[in-house]
Amino acid sequence: MVSGFTLHDTLAGDTVEVARWPLCRVLLMRDSRYPWLILVPAQPGLTELHDLSTADQSILMAEITRASEVLVALHKADKINVGALGNMVPQLHIHVIARFRGDDAWPGPVWGAHPAIPYETEALALALDRLRDTL
Repeated sequence: MVSGFTLHDTLAGDTVEVARWPLCRVLLMRDSRYPWLILVPAQPGLTELHDLSTADQSILMAEITRASEVLVALHKADKINVGALGNMVPQLHIHVIARFRGDDAWPGPVWGAHPAIPYETEALALALDRLRDTL
C-alpha cells in the first residue's frame, strides 16, 4: 500500500479488488448486471484528474485503455463507458463499464438506473478469475 493511501469506505464496500497496477487499484463493482471496473490511483488526497502529476496522468490513461481492452476482450461490449464523477465519493476514481445494447440501463447511464444486483458467490469467483487471468 502506498504510504497514506486508504481506499474510501464506499468504494471498499461496493467493490472487490482485482489487481494492483503501477498507479491504480483495479476494483470490480459488486453489480452483476454490468462488467464494471473502477480504477483508483493509489495516492493519498486525490479528488480530481488534475491532482495527478503529468506523468501519472499518462499512466492513468494507459491503465484506462488496458481496463477497457480487457472488458472488450472478455465481454465483447458494444460500448465502453469511462467516467470520473466524484459527486458521491470524493476520492478520485474512474469507472470503466462494458455496455450492451439492450442492457437494463441502455442507452442511459448506469448510475441510479436500478439497484445493484450482487454477484452470487460462484459467479463472483468466476468473474474475478477471468479478470485476473486476462489482466
